[in-house]
Amino acid sequence: MKDLRFLCCTHCPTSLPGSVSSEKLFPEPERFLYCDGASKGNPGPASIGAVVYGEDPEAPDSSGATELMQISKAIGNATNNIAEYRSLIEGLKAIEKDLGREFELARIHIRMDSQLVVRQILGQYKVKNEKLKPLFEQCKALLKKAAAFDALHIPRERNKRADALANEALKS
Repeated sequence: MKDLRFLCCTHCPTSLPGSVSSEKLFPEPERFLYCDGASKGNPGPASIGAVVYGEDPEAPDSSGATELMQISKAIGNATNNIAEYRSLIEGLKAIEKDLGREFELARIHIRMDSQLVVRQILGQYKVKNEKLKPLFEQCKALLKKAAAFDALHIPRERNKRADALANEALKS
């Protein structure tokens, strides 16, 4: 628990009496970003899908989290990995735009079925493909602006909504 502090003078921080938590007074915004990319032909016609929730849609006590935003968009010809990165970038940009200055306080929870992208943004895999490097750098720059993030590789079955949005855009 974080202590709420105030300054009694310019150099001696003092805790407020009692156990006041700044987390309870000023909760950081949390966003759960589920994203997916699709490509027919690899490379070929490609699209992205993303869904943003304000709470964990998979939490045991969740009675169906509300979708705050969704993205479904064709992106031209691309590989599946480029489409996966583009879905993450578009999702992060949408969250940043929605939260405005509060994005700096946000905790972003990323859920993707692309093991490659998840492991690369977590620093577990190196980005060797030259075409992915600028997309990786763009993701890292966006994520640096947020207070915190985590990323999980999830099975396709748990990413159905983002997958459906990506495939919907591919058919259009």
